[in-house]
Amino acid sequence: MCGIVGHIGCTPSARSREVVMGGLARLEYRGYDSAGLALSTPDGLKVIRAVGKLANLADEIEVLKPADAVAAIGHTRWATHGRPTVANAHPHSSADGRFALVHNGIIENADALRAELRADGVTFASDTDTEVVVHLIAKMYEAGTAGQWVGSLAGVHAGEDAVRRLITAMRAVTERLQGTFTLLLVSADAPEVILAARRSSPLVVGLGDGENFLGSDVLAFIEHTNRAVEIDQDQMAVVTARGVTVLGHDGNVVPLKEYEVDFTSDRATKDGWPTFMEKEIHEQPRGVRETLEDRIDSTGHLALDEVRIPEYVLRGVDKIVMIGCGTASYAGQVAKYAIEHWCRIPVEVELSSEFRYRDPVVTEKTLVVAISQSGETMDTIQAIRHAREQGAKVVAIVNTPGSTISRESDAVLLTHAGPEIAVASTKAFTSQVTACFILGLYLAQVRGNKYSDEIIDYMEKLAEAPEKIQKVLDQGEAVRQFARTMKDTTSVIYLGRHVGYPVALEGALKLKEICYIHAEGFAAGELKHGPIALVDEGQPVIIVVPTPRRPELHNKVLANIQEVRARGAKTIVIAEEGDTSVDEFAEIVFRIPPIPTLYAPLLTVVPLQIFACELATVKGLDVDQPRNLAKSVTVE
Repeated sequence: MCGIVGHIGCTPSARSREVVMGGLARLEYRGYDSAGLALSTPDGLKVIRAVGKLANLADEIEVLKPADAVAAIGHTRWATHGRPTVANAHPHSSADGRFALVHNGIIENADALRAELRADGVTFASDTDTEVVVHLIAKMYEAGTAGQWVGSLAGVHAGEDAVRRLITAMRAVTERLQGTFTLLLVSADAPEVILAARRSSPLVVGLGDGENFLGSDVLAFIEHTNRAVEIDQDQMAVVTARGVTVLGHDGNVVPLKEYEVDFTSDRATKDGWPTFMEKEIHEQPRGVRETLEDRIDSTGHLALDEVRIPEYVLRGVDKIVMIGCGTASYAGQVAKYAIEHWCRIPVEVELSSEFRYRDPVVTEKTLVVAISQSGETMDTIQAIRHAREQGAKVVAIVNTPGSTISRESDAVLLTHAGPEIAVASTKAFTSQVTACFILGLYLAQVRGNKYSDEIIDYMEKLAEAPEKIQKVLDQGEAVRQFARTMKDTTSVIYLGRHVGYPVALEGALKLKEICYIHAEGFAAGELKHGPIALVDEGQPVIIVVPTPRRPELHNKVLANIQEVRARGAKTIVIAEEGDTSVDEFAEIVFRIPPIPTLYAPLLTVVPLQIFACELATVKGLDVDQPRNLAKSVTVE
């Protein structure tokens, strides 16, 4: 959820404030209930906070004109504990103002710790779990003695005793915390240091020249550096302008795990588009194409990005479980049809949030496939941890290298969609579906279900998808015109069969997310088992029609169109070019180029994305930052 940014330089200047505000702007998709920053100035810490979007914080800064700072930490909030108010906005400060803290996550034992602190005379200014942490750190710091932690610190030239005392306090506090957290701390006693700690919440450090950066993800600082350092579970980072020291759970210094970010800052900007969502819809051909690139090795075989699973283990797998949340789950549902068809192995699709709570049957012969755009989705992280405890192997399909899910999995297949800023996912979905197809064919190769020439043929046909997606995009004005006529619509039903069913679910989700309209996706065959009762005169029903080359599917869906039309529905159809059989039953038809049945979701989803985006626009809604939502859900 929440976005966290930090910057530290060598001397006081406006740069720390500017870098943090720029980083928060790129991370605002993670939460926009409130925003704030803490500045480490020569006169002490200065905390500025505002309710609502980041623009409100910028206005506050313009009024207050704070002094130059050597370091700054910032936060954009998605509220969990406490309503969106100035008092509940981050950063939170100690009673004496010497410490300021930002936090992403949930402290599950916050109530017990708050009661303990109140008994010690601490007065709380907010309802948040985060304020508990900063008061605890202040308490532990005051109780400690300088120089308790012993070790080598990179780039610490002044106030070393205070820094060591801070490290000791932070270690003591994090050991007491239950739940998830990324913490960034600044202190007036050690102004040239930012102290960071993480547990099950994302944190990455960016390496600069005479300055360093911190963020929930690399978007926070990609404008300034493409060099990054992974911070692993239960590690702490001591960040100065001149160096970074990472401490393990035992307090010992560990080697830096540096990597290079493979996208540029221009992919995190609107680049002339009115909204990020529109831009990202139109980036889908590129995302699919780049996800497919370099997948055939020198021997003519498919390859993933990282595989730490022996082939004999993959050949012994007797069940696959796809796990994900929201859009990622629907990508898994598409994958089920393809993988079962190619590999002849049972595939289950599970919501990550439900998986570990229903006592699933998972063994060492189960392969779990975790799908996540950010690689930091907490429900999915907890699900894969549960699966691995049962002996299962995990393959990660993620868009973010170095993310928690990729590090905790046994194999990784990276999508190359580039950064996705809009909260409602579009290009991530098509890239995830593409990656799932690659995985399915890889498993078919390893397990001997398909010959090499068959796999090459499947991949060649899949490689035609980007051009066909582009053709759908080029015809998008017809969809946009239709959307403008639907401004006053209050409910939409989506229908699909086979791989069209998860597309119907995804289309309905897009409408709910950004248009705030009741929308439901149904398996078309289930229509007469209840949902048809929802259909009355003028009810918009959007139907994804299979290719006529699959008559057993196509004819059934034609019958479904007629069923809703007989009840007065307004029928909007997505059908293949040349399929004239739908014309007499549809008020509006949006065409897609012919493509193999299993690959059709890569095309059929696009008009649904355009429709939702345009409808939200004409309703005057915030397309990129819909109410109550955040991009990366890092809490359960």
